[in-house]
Amino acid sequence: MPELLRAIAAVLAAGILSGAPATAQSGNAWAPESFTLSNGMRAVVLPDHRAPVVTHMIWYRVGSADEAPGKSGLAHFLEHLMFKATKTRPAGEYSKIVARNGGQDNAGTFYDFTNYHFRVAKDRLPLMMRMEADRMVNLQLADAEVLPERGVVQEERRQNVDSSPAAILDEMVYAKLFAGHPYASPVIGRMEEVAKLTRADAVAWYRTWYGPENAILVVSGDMTAAELKPLAEDIYGRIPQRGDLKVRAWPAVKPTGEVAEVVFRDPKVSQSTWSRNWLGVKIGHPDAAALQVGMQVLAGGRTSRFYRELIEGGKAVMAHGYSSEMEAAGTLSINLTPTPGISVEAIRGAAMVITNRFLDQGPTAQELARAKSLLAAEAVFRRDNQVGMANWYGVMLTAGQSLDQIAAFDARVASVTAADVKAAMARYLLGPRYVDSLLAPLKP
Repeated sequence: MPELLRAIAAVLAAGILSGAPATAQSGNAWAPESFTLSNGMRAVVLPDHRAPVVTHMIWYRVGSADEAPGKSGLAHFLEHLMFKATKTRPAGEYSKIVARNGGQDNAGTFYDFTNYHFRVAKDRLPLMMRMEADRMVNLQLADAEVLPERGVVQEERRQNVDSSPAAILDEMVYAKLFAGHPYASPVIGRMEEVAKLTRADAVAWYRTWYGPENAILVVSGDMTAAELKPLAEDIYGRIPQRGDLKVRAWPAVKPTGEVAEVVFRDPKVSQSTWSRNWLGVKIGHPDAAALQVGMQVLAGGRTSRFYRELIEGGKAVMAHGYSSEMEAAGTLSINLTPTPGISVEAIRGAAMVITNRFLDQGPTAQELARAKSLLAAEAVFRRDNQVGMANWYGVMLTAGQSLDQIAAFDARVASVTAADVKAAMARYLLGPRYVDSLLAPLKP
């Protein structure tokens, strides 16, 4: 699974970032509020009044899956360039201004979206919003800045993918699992294609996708809609619609009709890891809640069947699985590293015996209750982290989910039955429709 997708899966499955949670807000104090500006820009406020701090995120509904063939990495490339010069601010000043005002800023690109965010004291929010609005319309790109930054992106790929055997294998898995769909192309881009990206490519991407009608503003923290709306109208509301932004159009994700296997061997690998990957469901799918519960029971943690039978049984040093949803489709994966002395064939056989037994029997009443309780607890922790909440809502909103649909997910998890889990897991895990992967040392 690509590293960024691991992070997104963590947001979707757990919704928390590192650090101890503060005391939870009670009642409806955290209930989201929403409004839409006249230019089409939507805003969502996630109140958290425990400290005078806000997290501000702009989510653009465009990502690497929108790139044209041969232009992989372009969405991520422009993300880097958004920190360069505007008509009123020299290159590099954005992050310096954020830091001088005691804030933190970052950005991220994914298949489905690109986001830009900062966390800052509440009284500094207007300044930060003006800078964000400035780069939405006034980005100035020169070859002197664009070409060196392309090298930075290439170096990022070398460090995060080309030097990581697991990341290389992840790309191979996605190329098979999502064959014929843009998800098959890596978010960070292919090295040879990134090397050919130009200033004209970046400018065209900016003009094609970046505009208020394709953006969602998410603000979590010490803020209400009544406070944010006049600020947003004054700062973002002045930006006219582009009017000619491209509309996303993807082909359908088609399940593989056969078994595929990919293998990557590397001298940096000391212990083999085997994985099986099935095509899952998109965000908002009726089966999403049941699959989350099912994968929690099967392989989700210390109370899972995998942990009890494989790790506590001495057969594996790592055994886990997850269900992760994206806008067009998702993945269901199990991952196992055998104990030294146990072969890959043996751990694969043991894992599939457990999996097939689970598919045949479904969860016990105790397993079902425990899995639902763990997911419910994670939802509570999610509310306790304003960055985690902003990420959760941003991912769901860019996938087209309404506030009501987002709010209803916890209730859907709570209402899942053993029969729901058994039926949903069987729909996706049975049959020859998966990609196996093996990360292994070089052959002796």
